[in-house]
Amino acid sequence: DRSPSRGLGDVYKRQVFTLSGGFCNPAIEGFMECQMEITNCPHEQIAGHLADGHTRITRKPSVCLVGPEGFANAVPSMMEAWGERTPIIYITGSSSLKRQGSGGFKEIDDVSIAAPLTKYSASITDGNRIREFVDKAYRIATNGYPGAVHLSVPVDIMFSSFSDDAGLDERPFTHNKKTIPKAWPDPISIKEILDLTIKAKKPILIGGHGVWCGNAEKKLEEVGLEMNIPIFNIPYHQKLLGEEVDTYMGLADIHQYPPSKFAFHESDLVLMVGARLDNQMNFGNPPLFPKSTKLVCINGSHEEIELNRAADMNLLCDPGVFFDTLSKLKVNNKWNLSNEWFDLNKTKKQEWVDKTLKDLSKETKEAEANGGKIHPLQLALDVQDAIGEKDWLVIDGGNTHFWSEIAINIAGSKGKKIGGILHPGTFSMLGVGVPFALSAKNTNPNSKVILISGDGAFLSGGLSIEAAFQEKKPIVVVLSLIHI
Repeated sequence: DRSPSRGLGDVYKRQVFTLSGGFCNPAIEGFMECQMEITNCPHEQIAGHLADGHTRITRKPSVCLVGPEGFANAVPSMMEAWGERTPIIYITGSSSLKRQGSGGFKEIDDVSIAAPLTKYSASITDGNRIREFVDKAYRIATNGYPGAVHLSVPVDIMFSSFSDDAGLDERPFTHNKKTIPKAWPDPISIKEILDLTIKAKKPILIGGHGVWCGNAEKKLEEVGLEMNIPIFNIPYHQKLLGEEVDTYMGLADIHQYPPSKFAFHESDLVLMVGARLDNQMNFGNPPLFPKSTKLVCINGSHEEIELNRAADMNLLCDPGVFFDTLSKLKVNNKWNLSNEWFDLNKTKKQEWVDKTLKDLSKETKEAEANGGKIHPLQLALDVQDAIGEKDWLVIDGGNTHFWSEIAINIAGSKGKKIGGILHPGTFSMLGVGVPFALSAKNTNPNSKVILISGDGAFLSGGLSIEAAFQEKKPIVVVLSLIHI
């Protein structure tokens, strides 16, 4: 649909990532006529990762368009997006609907393959219902618990023509972007949690995907600062707050940020907002969270509430709404927590920073004396030294990711500011580095983008570096060679 009032192109910020040819060409021609920006990639997995990176940064859905044989190549990117709740619209040009199930040209059951990795996977069965399927997919992707969706468009529909106003004779008569509904809390339930919070002497806040998706990270920061509550970030996600923010302590990960163990074990109340009690959070169990602390999960969707059944208390509430309600305790003089608990966590953080740097200095001197190699933490710190306040850091790899996260926290404690950070998500998918770096450069053309990558992760990216040259996007790649 070429009409901005009827189509969804404006919602996607005109971003389509694809590998052109064959089954995709009719759609690509339509995107061009609608002046939607298309990035043609050398491999479908790269197209998926580019869509993922773009959507993580902009918080707006983008499109990944692939052919039937290319769909298999895009599956790894779909898994990465699934782990990080990225609302990508995957569209597959597929085999003929007329002969479905008869071994048609390039026939693959893409709908079934995508189903466990998306919120919604369906085949468009009638060209006059394309608008309906797209509208439904978009709403499912962006509402509640965000996530990728998949639409399969059979080739006989893809190569056919349909009226511009097909489907508009029924409600909804327009398909404009609508405001995403927010979950408002049950008054009795939120009062119980607020009463519990008022009595707490050692509360902590843990923020997750839902805070980012709901644009509520600034409110999280303000609550922490106003109420002297230490803030932690779930592992493996876009950082909600810069490490230089005074109330932000680090990752909720006892390995990458050891002081979090002290905070969790000593706390009497954990308010986890917009996050999941998955394996990263030990499913809410000891020893990560002791029995002595109250574990409360606040989530903006029923899907998340169902995943967080292990919590002592659950609240269905939009993260931003919850933070607004929490801050009113201070305004209404119902909050009198001193800064003692907050300062203690700051002290533990500084002690860890000092010890880590002291140990690093010792190992560096020993390596210099014995002809050893640079420590990966030192390499990560050196890379961050070259990054300015508006620049982006992208991380890819296993050990490289681990040490870079530690370096980010250490550098942030000394006031280091970074424009943005991207890295692999829950599944630690290798090879996302170059596509994510390109995404950062696409959305921040005036910023410097530095990718620090393990050697294996860089090679897993395959032809992704070719896309950087093809798109003429200057990025800096630093390789951490573990085996030489």
